[in-house]
Parts: sequence; structure tokens; C-alpha cells
Amino acid sequence: MSNSWAVVTGGSSGLGVAFAERVASRGTNVLLAARSGDRLDEVAADLRKRFRVETETVAADLGDAAQRGRLIEAIDGRDVGYLVNNAGFGTIGEFAGADPRRISNELNLNVLALTELSRAVTPGMIRRRRGAIINVASTAAFQPIPTMAVYAASKAYVLRFSIALWEELRHTGVRAMAICPGPTDTAFFANAGNDKVMSKRRTPDQVVDTTFQALKRHRPYAVDGANNAAMAFATRLAPARLQAKLAKLVATH
Repeated sequence: MSNSWAVVTGGSSGLGVAFAERVASRGTNVLLAARSGDRLDEVAADLRKRFRVETETVAADLGDAAQRGRLIEAIDGRDVGYLVNNAGFGTIGEFAGADPRRISNELNLNVLALTELSRAVTPGMIRRRRGAIINVASTAAFQPIPTMAVYAASKAYVLRFSIALWEELRHTGVRAMAICPGPTDTAFFANAGNDKVMSKRRTPDQVVDTTFQALKRHRPYAVDGANNAAMAFATRLAPARLQAKLAKLVATH
């Protein structure tokens, strides 16, 4: 894919940077998108210097339809080999006290932007009979989580959407998958409102390793980390009421 591009959202920090570094190390040009223009430019310059690839940036809040449209326009006509839908955020706290605008922004970014960007690249990938769509879900996708109700529900959508897309694309040469990290060493919890919870965390590079191993095996989804995978599996065996009770305990410790 040396003449193709990887589109990485949330590309200014954390998992986004780790994904960008991995695809750039494979000789793929990188289009980064995030709200922080200055930080995006720093990451782009570093990728160009270290990996000798082309880089471009789109500074945009992808939760906003008009700004999201600018990224879709930048993608149009490009040979996209990878789309990494990494941008997203969560909110920790009781739903009744949540800011309605923040709820809307969370759903727009976690669900709508991911879906529209996937639609923007899929026809071209099918036409070229190659490409990969990587959607960042979460272990939160496997159970309802009180105090993170909207986030968990949005990631359940990402997981189910990705599995359905995987099946649709299975014989086209195009791959789609969801990666489901557990707590990861990024700014996620600080941005969500409480950086003290779930202090045992995996690294972004570990999550990326798990992603590309699963992609190579053509898996529809993967859970990062053995303990996280065991917990995700165990939730399927518990009634929904027990899932919610246990998830609340984990989310607050």
C-alpha cells in the first residue's frame, strides 16, 4: 500500500498516534484528523521525518457535521488503504446530571462520525479490492455501564456495526473490524472526568499489536489483553441486571 493513505481520526495523541506510527512504518501515507491543529502538525512532522511518508492534517471537531464534511472532502478521490476510526470520548457520571450538549457531542463523534467516515471509504476500497476499516470500540461494548451509560451504549453500536460490516465485506478483499481495548494509558479517563479509576492500564502499542494480529487473521473484532478478553467473555454468561451491577463496581474503582 505504498501509494495509499491511512486516515486516522483522533490522531493527535494516545491510540491515534500509535496507529499512525504503525501504518507509517509500513510505508503508508497518513492523513491525521483531530481538533488540536498544532499538535496534529507536530505528529505529522514527526511521521514524515521518521518514516519518510507523506502526511496531511485536517484540524476539525468530527462531532460537528460541517467540520466532519471537510474531512470527508479531503478523503474523496484518495486511495485509502486504512481508515482508523479512533476519535471518541466518554463521560463519567450519573446520566441525569449530564450536560445534554455533551451527550449529543459524544454520540455524534462515537457513532455518527465513525459511520459516515466508514461509508466514505468503503466504495473505493471495494472497487480496489483492498483496504481495512479499523473501528475503535471498547470492552465497555459488552455490557451496560451505569455512570458511563452513553459511552458504553455507543461502543456497543461500534462493535455490532463493525461485525456486520465485516460480514458484508468478507469476500471483497476489504477487511473491517472492531478493536475493543480495556483501560489504556491515554488521556481518556482524564477527559471523561476521573483519571483515578481503572488505574491498571494497557499501553497504546499493545492495543495496536492486538489490532493488527486480529486484522491479519481476518477477525471481525478483538479484545486487547487476556484479562480484558476473559472479562468480556464472562459478561455474556451473566443476566443483564448483574452485568450492570458489576460494571458499575468496576467503573468506580
